[in-house]
Amino acid sequence: MSHRLTSVAGSFYPAESSSVLEMIERFNSILESHPDTLQQLNALTGNAIIVPHAGWIYSGFTANIAFRVLANNTPDTLVVIGPSHRVGFQGISISDMEYFQTPLGDLTINLPLVEDLMNRFPISNLIQAHHEHSTEVQMPFIKHYLPHAKVVEMVYSYAEPAQIKPIISYLLKLHGIAVVISTDLSHYYSLEHANRLDSICLDAIQKEDVGILQNGCEACGIIGVEAMLDVAKDKHLESIILDYRTSADASGDSTRVVGYTSVLFR
Repeated sequence: MSHRLTSVAGSFYPAESSSVLEMIERFNSILESHPDTLQQLNALTGNAIIVPHAGWIYSGFTANIAFRVLANNTPDTLVVIGPSHRVGFQGISISDMEYFQTPLGDLTINLPLVEDLMNRFPISNLIQAHHEHSTEVQMPFIKHYLPHAKVVEMVYSYAEPAQIKPIISYLLKLHGIAVVISTDLSHYYSLEHANRLDSICLDAIQKEDVGILQNGCEACGIIGVEAMLDVAKDKHLESIILDYRTSADASGDSTRVVGYTSVLFR
């Protein structure tokens, strides 16, 4: 059996299952202290989300909301698409391992879907690309909320939104498939400046307007976001901002912050 092993467990998120569950329970206890918000979230369904990928102490609360909502739809397979931070390469890579390791137990990789996607689209299999935190930090959430779901991990580097858009469009036509787009927003500005830049990203997402996105949004996963917005507009999906915050909410440091959002498409 081949495994996509964890590479950032113990740094971006806990390596121990008990600590993972404690963090998720803490995130949910905050939500449960706001029953009106929780009621609204519990009523939402959709098949695509945008989530952040920083360390869980900074962005885990924001990501947790999106996975909790996505679980309302009980997808069979989640395709997680994120930017490469460690390896530069042309295009898109997909993992063809059998299992994805998490502290909560292994997730099964949907190999028939991997093969289908590789046959339909110009996707490579670059092993070095799959030590990527932008995709990995999502997997414990998936294992917690959808323990029997399968996953597919896709990582892009030097790619264009036009390469990713048809893949997302195809996936959302399939029964039981959900798409997870991974991105953080602005990096290392003052809180005031970050809020200003991130407001451009959020405005573009709400309006599903990639022209606005290109007018100052500094999301590190902007390629995947742009592709998702194009698909959402074509398919007449509604975008709902679930949460927005910065690292200052966790650290208290407002001098060099990173922005995070989670979004549902329905």
